[in-house]
Amino acid sequence: MKWFDYTALTIVIIGAVNWLLVGIFRFDLVAFLFGNLSWLSRIIYTLVGLCGLYLLSFFGRIREMSE
Repeated sequence: MKWFDYTALTIVIIGAVNWLLVGIFRFDLVAFLFGNLSWLSRIIYTLVGLCGLYLLSFFGRIREMSE
């Protein structure tokens, strides 16, 4: 399951970089590469969101490891 954690973290980091580009330069890299709200870009946005929700479980796991 550790590979899934790293994959999810990588996807969320890519999403964070995309939001950084949107915030600073008003440039949406996903929309540029895959089309503005095309089915592929919507899948990418959905994967980033689901991985972000999954990574919320890190808070519980980190707390368990520190106790």
